[in-house]
Amino acid sequence: MPRVMIKGGVWRNTEDEILKAAVMKYGKNQWSRIASLLHRKSAKQCKARWFEWLDPSIKKTEWSREEDEKLLHLAKLMPTQWRTIAPIVGRTASQCLERYESLLDRAQAKESGDTTSSSAPPGERNKLKPGEIDPNPETKPARPDPRDMDEDELEMLSEARARLANTQGKKAKRKAREKQLEEARRLAALQKRRELRAAGVKVKLRYIKKGRMDYNAEVPFEKRPAIGFYDTAKEIQQEETDALDMSKGLRQHQLELKRRDEEENKLRKKDKEKRKENEIPKAIFEDDEPDRKRSKLVLPEPQISDTDMEQIVKLGRASEAAKESVSSDALLADYNVTPGPSLASRTPRTPMPQGDKVLQEAQNIMALTNVDTPLKGGVNNELIENGGNFSGVTPGKDSVRTPNTVLTTPFRTKEGQMGLTPGNRMTPSGVSISGGTPLRDKLSINPDGSLDEGSGTTYENGEAKQVLRMGLSSLPQPKNDFEIVVPQEEEDDNEVEMQDDDNTYIEDQADVDQQTEEEYRKKREADFRKRSQAVQRSLPRPLDVNHSVLRPLNSEPPLTDLQKAEELIKREMIVMLHHDSLETPTNAQMGQDDNKGSCKKKERFIHNESVHRSYISKYPYHNFTDEEMSNAKDLLASEMEVVKKGMGHGDISLEAYTQVWEECLSQVLYLPSQSRYTRANLANKKDRIESHEKRLEQNRQHMCKEAKRAGKIEKKLKILTGGYQSRAQAQIKQVQDLEDQIEQSRLEMSTFEFLKNQEISAIPQRLFSIQEDVDRQTKREKELQEQFYACSLEYEELTTTKLGDEINTIKDGESSKG
Repeated sequence: MPRVMIKGGVWRNTEDEILKAAVMKYGKNQWSRIASLLHRKSAKQCKARWFEWLDPSIKKTEWSREEDEKLLHLAKLMPTQWRTIAPIVGRTASQCLERYESLLDRAQAKESGDTTSSSAPPGERNKLKPGEIDPNPETKPARPDPRDMDEDELEMLSEARARLANTQGKKAKRKAREKQLEEARRLAALQKRRELRAAGVKVKLRYIKKGRMDYNAEVPFEKRPAIGFYDTAKEIQQEETDALDMSKGLRQHQLELKRRDEEENKLRKKDKEKRKENEIPKAIFEDDEPDRKRSKLVLPEPQISDTDMEQIVKLGRASEAAKESVSSDALLADYNVTPGPSLASRTPRTPMPQGDKVLQEAQNIMALTNVDTPLKGGVNNELIENGGNFSGVTPGKDSVRTPNTVLTTPFRTKEGQMGLTPGNRMTPSGVSISGGTPLRDKLSINPDGSLDEGSGTTYENGEAKQVLRMGLSSLPQPKNDFEIVVPQEEEDDNEVEMQDDDNTYIEDQADVDQQTEEEYRKKREADFRKRSQAVQRSLPRPLDVNHSVLRPLNSEPPLTDLQKAEELIKREMIVMLHHDSLETPTNAQMGQDDNKGSCKKKERFIHNESVHRSYISKYPYHNFTDEEMSNAKDLLASEMEVVKKGMGHGDISLEAYTQVWEECLSQVLYLPSQSRYTRANLANKKDRIESHEKRLEQNRQHMCKEAKRAGKIEKKLKILTGGYQSRAQAQIKQVQDLEDQIEQSRLEMSTFEFLKNQEISAIPQRLFSIQEDVDRQTKREKELQEQFYACSLEYEELTTTKLGDEINTIKDGESSKG
């Protein structure tokens, strides 16, 4: 049976070193090749070992308090998402999980009161028992190598050493081969050029492009000397000295040039030493002074001006004068008493943080984890410090600052308490004054948030009661002088309304709001019904009102009564057009597009608003009551009946009305160039072509708009009715299958009915033939029985006769012997 090896287990020091060297050679993407060096580890385990333990960027120091707070905060925001939390905290996922579990164990131990388990390190509490296998060996330190390794480990180590030492791999061999080929190609080209040059053919190595430099023919960065004579004595002497030095031999540091930065550092040190020697007293004084000059002290503006101070002093004097003239001065507090030195001169201190923030967060997480289902009811688990802050990825910092007695909001301090020392819930108060109001409020004028119901502790409530008792005990004794005055009986309707009986009913505010909204809606509907029919039916209205339809009243010849009435109707129509343009303008009148998608919010703008208002001011618009409108409609209907009877008009059918409408519409033609309508018989051919092109373009736009609208509606209906359509298709298919089954069943039933009839007709004949067979068989059996009986009798007779003969023969034999 072949040997089976399960990869995994504890990592050894040798395996870690091989993995590091393999990562240095192969990189962090070829884990299968790296795993081939380690016989007992897979590629996935090698990758996990590197990213969980061996990576130099992994932080293995102790956890700080900020990291613990950030870990607990992110665990509440993203539970069980350790791969996401790890890069934010700066640790690995396994480290975050292990630290999170240790914090929860510590919080649970503190709740249960087990100090031994909470003081033990997490490594000892999670230590494996004998026989257990570590599920995450990649996150544990490596086990030291034994002195006597087995053969497999030694073979793995030698193979890894050989493979990692092999730097001449396939790629290196290929590069060397390419280099040799390139050298052979160069030598062949060189030989070719030499042969051509020997034959008298001039060949250039390569053509130099314009603007480039030929480094074989020119000297780069050459500085040619100027024309003239020079003294070369120094140069000759330098050459002789260099030649002498070369003859003696040079060392390596003499061949190399001196580095520029080293020379500059040496020069700076020399300058610094010279400066110290020359300016020792000044350097001493400069060391005492700070490096940065102190900026000018800028204080905030005083919150209390001199005028406010004078006003407070005047108010204090006035109150003193008033108290001297009143006998009830014992009931008033003394505001002139200066606060004690302990209260006035004490500097507010920064409060010390109460409790362990990390432990509180861990307890909150445990409380949220152990929440029961809400179906059981009951009270939720209480959280410490309101359950933390979920406003961001990082935990909220409780910025503890030294309280400022000038900028804080001054609330009154309870009598007998120190208000300057800041507490957890109380705003620190001081002797400062905000807005001219004194801080000492012994008459309880300013509101105190700390005396709200349920906000104070038991000690504070008891102290408040004691202060109240002391205040009541200082009151003067009652004189018991009473004077009874009988009030006059006044019947007030309010008393009847405010009686507390069963008939008293206070209407709900929601019902009141609903009733108000209903009244407003009815009012809007009534106002809308008073509008013109063009507004109610959303019909198109002209952008400009044409006043030329009116006739002058003093024209020659004078107007008849019928024409005057027509002019009154026209004027009323123009007034209604101006009123509708002001009250309910259309999008075109407000300068907006009809397309809702492209419409932008603009300020209210009405085309020719001044013209409309001037006309309305000259000819005001009259509002009529519903009764007057109904009377006018009745009068108009009765007049229409009279005209219809007088002119012989009957009921017009829809076809006739449509025909007349189309004929009238065909006589009107819109001219796009002039932006107006005219009669078709007055337009020329060019205007007709432009009009038809405009109508065709409008129809196309309308068709595209309707197609888009239909597409959107179709998509929406497909989304809304997609389930119903699929279900309907399934039901239709099921109905079709049932119909096929019914048809098949009907066909089978007809077949079986035919077979039944055939069987019914064939049964008597079949019974007759079977009966004949039975009778024939019965008769034959009877004959055979009779024959059998006769044979049996004959057999018995023969047997008896033969037996008698044998007996006689025996008797004759015996007699003959005797």
